Amino acid sequence: MYLGTQNAARDDDHYRQFAQLGVRHICADPDGNPHDWTLDTLKAHRERVESLGLILDMVQLPMNSKVIEKQDSQDILSKGPNRDRQIDSICRLIENVGAAGIPSVKYNLNIIGIPRSEPETGRGGSRNSSFRWDKMDQNAAPTLAGVVSEDENWERIDYFLERVVPVAESAKVRLACHPHDPHTPPGYRGVTRVLGTVEGLKKFVQMRESPYHGLNFCQGTVGEMLDNPRDEIGDIIRWFGTRGKLFNVHFRNIRGGKLSFMETFPDEGDMDMVESVRIYAEVGYKYMLMPDHVPHISGPDPDGVAFAFCFGYIAALLQQAQKDFPGVIER
Repeated sequence: MYLGTQNAARDDDHYRQFAQLGVRHICADPDGNPHDWTLDTLKAHRERVESLGLILDMVQLPMNSKVIEKQDSQDILSKGPNRDRQIDSICRLIENVGAAGIPSVKYNLNIIGIPRSEPETGRGGSRNSSFRWDKMDQNAAPTLAGVVSEDENWERIDYFLERVVPVAESAKVRLACHPHDPHTPPGYRGVTRVLGTVEGLKKFVQMRESPYHGLNFCQGTVGEMLDNPRDEIGDIIRWFGTRGKLFNVHFRNIRGGKLSFMETFPDEGDMDMVESVRIYAEVGYKYMLMPDHVPHISGPDPDGVAFAFCFGYIAALLQQAQKDFPGVIER
């Protein structure tokens, strides 16, 4: 288990900053549309990252967290006319990722993006992303995907997995899927978000069962599904961790729970992140812990400073966990 990041680097000096801060493992993409990445593109990108003292753990498939209209593979979940062509392209991409020596990819199966209400004031006047269901437009129109029932949503997900998981197995590339962020009531914007509940995530990882099919486990997003995140999150980490279904962790915290929460820095939310690291170590989790969705703070480089704080916080937790679980934590 080790510190990581998915922050996009501005230039080589930004990559060097990661290494200097002790963030050696990264998820980072080459330039351009992922559908156009070739084997040579991916090899050159990995070699560049390695030349700067880093390890390329992961890249992003062209299935992101944006609302479906803004995705490069929108026909996969909207069941559009180019669905098969886009899945074929992703299969070729996974093969190239494996051939380039990159061990994992992350992706989303997202139709309505990441809905949020207005930001709220956090610690010291920071601006924090929030979701209050009673402040949302509960009658918001469906996306271009239209009305998608729970059964139809599962059918489209399974159609994708049936094609892609065997390719990932052959290429030895781990597929890390992000949960739906946040949980929303059935039918919101025409969709029942089947990966917005813990039971849905359990069903998902058992479909097309494979050691290469698992989760980009966002602890913050999973907390958003729960009535009492502090008391419930530990058993959920154990369920997925003992089954080998955790391929990346977004190590973030919230204050609140299902349908009403504010995102926070990891040290100030409701979940006990010190205990969470111990549980990840206990179940033998062996990949990146990375910050995500940091509050917006003051100053000339608000994201950079906020993420640097999170890097240091995670590094300290890993250092402490190393004492209790020798050999589990990478130093």
